[in-house]
Amino acid sequence: MSSDMQGTESTDDARHAEKMRKKQAARSTIMAGKTREKGLLIVHTGKGKGKTSAALGMVVRAIGHGMKVGIVQFVKGAMRTGEAEVFAAFPDRVEFKPMGEGFTWDTQDRARDIAAALRAWDEVKRMIVDPAYHMVLADEMNIALRYEYLPLDEVLAVLTAKPEMKHVIVTGRNAPEALIEVADLVTEMTLVKHPFRSGVKAQPGIEF
Repeated sequence: MSSDMQGTESTDDARHAEKMRKKQAARSTIMAGKTREKGLLIVHTGKGKGKTSAALGMVVRAIGHGMKVGIVQFVKGAMRTGEAEVFAAFPDRVEFKPMGEGFTWDTQDRARDIAAALRAWDEVKRMIVDPAYHMVLADEMNIALRYEYLPLDEVLAVLTAKPEMKHVIVTGRNAPEALIEVADLVTEMTLVKHPFRSGVKAQPGIEF
């Protein structure tokens, strides 16, 4: 390598090191001001895949920290899922309750869907007020809210009055604006490309 090239690389390395030093200092200043801890109301919504998957990733993290987690699934329940098999290995840390009967177009019975949603909501409420649970996941509850299977005012009242240090995650498309407004963390999954549109069916390990 010529001395000119070595000199250029040395200059580039020095510039990079200085740039990263400034970023580190700025980051440290920002982090120094973040001293508060609180239980979060988290919403995963949007048309893209990954809402439940991201929530289950948080559940795994919580388990790793020795926390107890309650999971209530508003739609899934009529099918076997990989996550159910995994969480069965942690009976002391996870209560996993798939209480759905499939999508509303599967049941084609509004009264039955409402009854199932209300039963699931009762479980979510129980877990929220129980101090044994550090985190509660209401999976696909946004679907029940969209179809007005649950009373939105009651849901908002319960979620905003949750214990201060409890994390609650709500997933599903079409989260109500009122829920987004009161949430601490909202992520919208954006669909860019999905294999379903190319004729690929839902597969174990990916969708369930």
